[in-house]
Amino acid sequence: MPITMDLRQAIVHKVHGKSESDLTDMIIGSVNGPEAALPGLGVILEIAWKHMSPSQQQEFVHLAHEQIDKIKPVPLT
Repeated sequence: MPITMDLRQAIVHKVHGKSESDLTDMIIGSVNGPEAALPGLGVILEIAWKHMSPSQQQEFVHLAHEQIDKIKPVPLT
């Protein structure tokens, strides 16, 4: 009987039990990597977000906002 997992479960299964070094390598390999890696980063962010204090969440939002504002979007054609 085949095992059915949703995307979140599959990503957690892939990273569960990995060392911090392994997780760092996965994140570094995903940043600027293929778009297929973006859902994995999203799941990791979701997990971290749920365990951040409100002040850590606000600090993250501030950092993200600050960095996004520095990017000039390509025009939509």
